[in-house]
Amino acid sequence: MKEHETNSLKKTKALVGMAIFTALVVVLQLLAGSIKIGPFSPSLVLIPIVIGAAAYGAATGAWLGLVFGVVVLIGCITGSDVGGNMMWNFNPLMTALICIIKGTAAGYLAGLVFRALEKKNQIAATVTAAVVCPVVNTGIFCLGAAAAFRPLLEQWANGASLVTYIFFGLVGLNFLIELGINVVLSPIVVRILKIRKIA
Repeated sequence: MKEHETNSLKKTKALVGMAIFTALVVVLQLLAGSIKIGPFSPSLVLIPIVIGAAAYGAATGAWLGLVFGVVVLIGCITGSDVGGNMMWNFNPLMTALICIIKGTAAGYLAGLVFRALEKKNQIAATVTAAVVCPVVNTGIFCLGAAAAFRPLLEQWANGASLVTYIFFGLVGLNFLIELGINVVLSPIVVRILKIRKIA
C-alpha cells in the first residue's frame, strides 16, 4: 500500500511540476518581446524547458518544447511576431513545421543529454543540456529557414551574403545572449530543485 501511495505521490508531483513549467513556458514566451537587454529581446523560455527536462525527463522536455513551439506559431499567425508572420504568409506549412519541430526537438534532446550525463556530474549534465537546447532550437530554425524561405531571407539580407545574414543578422548576438543566460541560470535552478527535492 505504501509503495502504491509513493508512486501515486510521485506521479502527482510530476504532473504538478509539468503544469507549472508549462505555465512558465507560455508566460515567458508571451512576455518575450518586453524583456530587453539593450536592443535585444532574449528568449528566457528555454530555461524552464531545460529545467523541466532535467527534473522530469526527455518526454517532459519534448512536451514543454512543443508548448513553446505552439505559442511561437500563434505569434506567427497573429502577427505579434512580425518576422514569423512574414514567414507564415510566405509558407504556412513550413512555418508551422519549423516552429513545432525546433521546440520539441530542443526540449527532448536537452532531456536526453541531461539523463545521459546526470550520474557522472549533475552540473556538467545541466550545463550541457542548457547548451544543447538553444543550439538545437536555433540550428533547426536556421536550417529550415534556409531550405524553405530562401527568397524571403534573400530579400531581408538586402544583397548581403545569405550565410552572413543568417549568422550575424538573423541569429547573431541574440543567440549568444540566450545561450549565456541559459548556461548560467539553468544549473542554478536545477541544483535548488534537487536540494529541496521538489523535482
